[in-house]
Amino acid sequence: MPRHEANRMRRLPPYLFTIVDNWKQEVRETGREIIDFSMGNPDLEPPPNVLKALREALRIKGIHRYSKRTESIERNLRVAITKWYHGRFGIDLNPETEVLPLIGSKEGIAHLSLAFLNNDDLALIPSPAYPIHFNGVIMAGGILYNIPLKEENNYLPDLTQLSRETTRLSKLMILSYPHNPTAATCDLEFFNRVCHWAKDKDIIVAHDNAYSDFVFSGKRSPSILEAKGSKEFCVEFHTLSKSYSMPGWRIGFCVGNKEILASIDKTKSYVDFGLFRAIQSAAVEALTGPQTYVKKIVKLYKERVDLLVDGLNGIGWETKRPKATFYVWTRIPARFSALTSMEFTELLLRETGIAVAPGTGFGEYGEGYVRFALVVPEIQIKKAVDQIRVFLQAKD
Repeated sequence: MPRHEANRMRRLPPYLFTIVDNWKQEVRETGREIIDFSMGNPDLEPPPNVLKALREALRIKGIHRYSKRTESIERNLRVAITKWYHGRFGIDLNPETEVLPLIGSKEGIAHLSLAFLNNDDLALIPSPAYPIHFNGVIMAGGILYNIPLKEENNYLPDLTQLSRETTRLSKLMILSYPHNPTAATCDLEFFNRVCHWAKDKDIIVAHDNAYSDFVFSGKRSPSILEAKGSKEFCVEFHTLSKSYSMPGWRIGFCVGNKEILASIDKTKSYVDFGLFRAIQSAAVEALTGPQTYVKKIVKLYKERVDLLVDGLNGIGWETKRPKATFYVWTRIPARFSALTSMEFTELLLRETGIAVAPGTGFGEYGEGYVRFALVVPEIQIKKAVDQIRVFLQAKD
């Protein structure tokens, strides 16, 4: 007799990126080359000094044993995170109570919802959003409340539109700037407004800061913990996946309010045994070693973004230039406005071999858009633009 999934799991929307992956496989089987912009999966090698540190760590006695927070490698990582954080944002953290290493920030965000949400708690999630922001809420059994992010409002949430009853029932809000998928940015004044709004509301504010290094305007991307009073109810997530091209290593961290971190850590303690110790050791080198690699790849991603945006605009697909991340978020061309983002994604893939992410995969308010992840070399970007040009001309 089949065992049925828990109701909370059955509430999850279809994971549309799995559907896109299946389409890609079908198209590959026809012999067509895929140019894959669908997933934010960096194609670059990690820094050489970090790879060297990993090789050296593999020779450390006991490196393959379970991770324990009291050991020197684990302590060194927490200290490295505090130093990186102070150098990056000017914020002082206690490495023993205000820093929590994670098996990737996605895991930590999922455990945040699991640690705090009851089945009658609302989570305020701006939409569109990175999928774990809303899927984590549903998996934890909480109630999802989407806050629309509108292009005319620079994709910033308007918290003044939330009713008193909604805020009374809310326990968690997740923000993310620079934003995935829209590539929108915010300034410290926005975070100050958020913290002023959230004060005394008993709402945890979590900020996913995965793309803090990827700002093209010359301005520094702030941390929410720079806002006045933020440590009273805020935490912030970071990852080494993007800045150091280490997505498969699965290492990130969360910092901020010590009580919130303690609850996440408690939840994790029932589920995992921590990070592979060799990866922790190499992560120390990434965070404390030379940062020229980060500057180099940010420049490279900007060149890729500019190449795609200029190319799309040049062939008649009107696209705005992003200020940050390595994503391009753009409306479906007007002539295809009758299609959903999933339908357009499938059509584009089957007719050109170009895979993008459908906007609806990022939540209710992502419909009508698609996202390009610039994780392919420039030669493939140029080829993709040429193929899209032929595709658009054929539809005239």
